[in-house]
Amino acid sequence: MSGVTKVAVVTSDAGLEYDVDLPLIVDALRADGMDAQAVTWDADRGSWERYDLAVIRSTWDYAERHDEYLTWVDTASRATRLWNPAPVVHWNSDKRYLLELGERGVPVVPTRFLAPDEAIDGEVFDKADGVVVKPAVSAGARDTARYLPGRHADAAGHARMLLAQGRTVMVQPYLPLVEEGERALVFVAGDFSHAIRKGPVLTEAGVIDNERVPHPGVAPYEPTQAELHAARAALAAVPPPGDLLFARVDLALGENRQPMVMELELVEPNLFLDTDPRGLERFVEAVAAESRRTRA
Repeated sequence: MSGVTKVAVVTSDAGLEYDVDLPLIVDALRADGMDAQAVTWDADRGSWERYDLAVIRSTWDYAERHDEYLTWVDTASRATRLWNPAPVVHWNSDKRYLLELGERGVPVVPTRFLAPDEAIDGEVFDKADGVVVKPAVSAGARDTARYLPGRHADAAGHARMLLAQGRTVMVQPYLPLVEEGERALVFVAGDFSHAIRKGPVLTEAGVIDNERVPHPGVAPYEPTQAELHAARAALAAVPPPGDLLFARVDLALGENRQPMVMELELVEPNLFLDTDPRGLERFVEAVAAESRRTRA
């Protein structure tokens, strides 16, 4: 190895264009003395051994190319130190992980999963405040919609469309208090870093809109102790190896205003580093520490 740590900050074509964190991370790593460059996950085949670390960031097309992406994850992890680790990426890339979190006592939004070969039970769509239907492998609320109470046929039609494509479907009750804002708590190297609150995403019922803004109205947020507790419970339930560079826990308020985990994002979440300067500093410090461990 040379004297300078080579870091691939792994992204996608969409990430190169839209990820506002990406240039901040690359510049900050370089300022810290590392040889960092943004690299799309599918554009550097067979060359990952050139890097001391490959840090996954904005691989935002992974859901549309899921099998191909997981093959890349395994290939890259054999060639270099991949962070977050390959087993974590495999586990977290399919939202059926929510079942495991619930089994381990984490307060999650109740979720029913429907497999492609499974008959649809109409009662699954009968919720007092309506339902949200989306694929179990998805990112950025793609192919997702909410349905008002009584619109069971529309919700079932959405589910059948996804099932016909061979995709597992998840159905969740719509939480009305999400209209007060979703909370996203960011952790770096296992420690809480910062949080944001954003407006609701599924504002128009019955509409699948893959061009919607995934993070409307982002603003810095100070989480409550209950929200921190729920987020930490989710992280504690991640199966080994739980050596995480980054994590984002998305929460909404359920009945009695208790925080519930909507998603635990360990693959390629927006970390909103541009909203908190210390968040970027913590990220760089964690990568630098891992670089020292790797090279040692």
